[in-house]
Amino acid sequence: MEIRDLVSSDAVIPSLKANSKKQLLQELAAFGAKLTGQKEQEIFSVLLERERLGTTGVGHGVAIPHGKFSNLDKIYGVFAHMESPVDFESVDDKPVDLIFMLLVPEDAGADHLKALARISRLMRNKEVCEKLRGTDSADALYALLGSSNLGAS
Repeated sequence: MEIRDLVSSDAVIPSLKANSKKQLLQELAAFGAKLTGQKEQEIFSVLLERERLGTTGVGHGVAIPHGKFSNLDKIYGVFAHMESPVDFESVDDKPVDLIFMLLVPEDAGADHLKALARISRLMRNKEVCEKLRGTDSADALYALLGSSNLGAS
């Protein structure tokens, strides 16, 4: 599974503005609703419920919020680079500025786990994160995310 299987060029937000974790999740839900046709409030509720189980702020300024939906036909990914980092209650208590949201079909099973593992590997790569943080163009971010030689461990 490649990153480009998960995120399309129109699902990259180069400079997302939010002042809190809740506002960040609301902005992602609104964007996800336009992308998938799902209801914004449903996406927000699912993401918020997942956060109540434990933060998806995985550390080093990265968060991978995700949720399952009964009427999705495929996995949708959204990548966002924050204009300014926000407190996401991350495992390392550091603010988040790189977010990769996954919206998956309820019956995705192993594909959901494979997608999370692939994103996690990519976002643990310090070189990749530095390059993503140094870019403010959606096209450049998409190119970096899809680059086959980055984060392919």
